[in-house]
Amino acid sequence: MQEYYVYIMSNQSRTLYTGVTSDLEQRVFQHKKKLIKGFTKKYNITILVWYDRFSDINQAIECEKKIKGWRRSKKISLIEEQNPCWLDLAEGWLIQ
Repeated sequence: MQEYYVYIMSNQSRTLYTGVTSDLEQRVFQHKKKLIKGFTKKYNITILVWYDRFSDINQAIECEKKIKGWRRSKKISLIEEQNPCWLDLAEGWLIQ
């Protein structure tokens, strides 16, 4: 069964980026290595601080859009609910 992920990445200044992907490890690798031009590369967004898993792409996209529409304070609450220290959840992943 295919899985989809909505994720939030950050940097040391806690700038936030929300995205959706079907391959979370690969996508995080792309962000960490700055392989994607644009916002995440410009602002050095390399820390995975939150993610959720879905079995339906439409639900994942809906969740991503909902989170993107939230105020920053609500996004921070979501992150800190599961990751109060803002740890890199991808720390130690064997990403090649």
